[in-house]
Amino acid sequence: MKAVGIICEYNPFHNGHLYHLNKVKELCPDHVIILILGGNFLQRGEPSIINKWDKTKLAIEYGVDLVVELPFAFATQSADLFAAGSISLLDALGVDKLVFGSETNDIDSFTLLAKAQLYNDDYDELVKGYLSKGVNYPTALSNALFTLTNKKIDSPNDILGISYVREIIRRKSNIKPICIKRTNNYHDKELNSKITSATSIREALKKNQDISNYVPKETLKYINKVHNVENYYPLLKYKILSELDDLDMYQTVDEGIENRIKKFIIPSKSYNELVENIKTKRYTYNKIGRMFTHILCNFSKDEADSMKKIRYIRVLGFSVYGQSYLNENKKRIKLPIITNYSKLNSGMLALEFRSTCVYASILNEEDKQIMIEAEYKNKPIIK
Repeated sequence: MKAVGIICEYNPFHNGHLYHLNKVKELCPDHVIILILGGNFLQRGEPSIINKWDKTKLAIEYGVDLVVELPFAFATQSADLFAAGSISLLDALGVDKLVFGSETNDIDSFTLLAKAQLYNDDYDELVKGYLSKGVNYPTALSNALFTLTNKKIDSPNDILGISYVREIIRRKSNIKPICIKRTNNYHDKELNSKITSATSIREALKKNQDISNYVPKETLKYINKVHNVENYYPLLKYKILSELDDLDMYQTVDEGIENRIKKFIIPSKSYNELVENIKTKRYTYNKIGRMFTHILCNFSKDEADSMKKIRYIRVLGFSVYGQSYLNENKKRIKLPIITNYSKLNSGMLALEFRSTCVYASILNEEDKQIMIEAEYKNKPIIK
């Protein structure tokens, strides 16, 4: 059996994701589809509006064969580390192809840019030079690559695509990367067509707008308990105020930003107000979001340093074909495959439990207990 990989967060699963899945089936009709899924906290530093178990149900319902969790230690990091964790899992699982969406839709350009990052001695110095001028990291990256290749890459999915390709090259992996042209603007905040951005759907949910035209019908079943980042602000504020002098121990709290947090945490009345108060050109919204997630979940720099490699493959769900693929390849797969939380003693897995406890903290006591217990009681979802 052959396998194709996809990497998604499904926040939430919408018509664009369904289009992507159908294109994958069209491009790779004889392949098992393996999804690397961002779980309860995501790459932009936000809580997923739908929990990972419900996202797994949706993925399998619409054609994914095997759902594997991307651990928190990678899922809530910058593009480079997010890609490193995702590609490491796909490589360990022996996939043949990776299919991802991009704005540019030019895999040859991605390969050229990835090689410039890996092999051009001037790249790191150029990035440092642009950072010294006060721009944020994605802008410094884009400017450095433009200087070296005369190609402009500055959209989020293209930057992530380059990170995927670079990681494939760095690992000398046999995975073949394939692009699918995105059909919407990643930054759109307004609902403008049946295939619209996840951002616009999340904004619509905040305003209690009808999203039924923009998501598959099964998604609507899981929108009743949406996790909004603002709901976590009281906990985040308490956490910051109780550790004012130690904030820089947390992952991604860098470059003195802890001083801005100290300055604005008391007068800021909401999560978004705090973000706007500490925001500068140097710090992107996503970087700030990741930083607050790391503080909220007690994810320290020391802990991050101890978790630079994927230690296991955690299966959240599978179809009959996904189960057959695992059975056929389990002797070749070198990482331990776990379907039960208690079967592996791992700091990375313990972090997953801790972050789930934080994720569940905004729920009523009954739902909180159900979600926390699911972390160690749930077996993979099977279809």
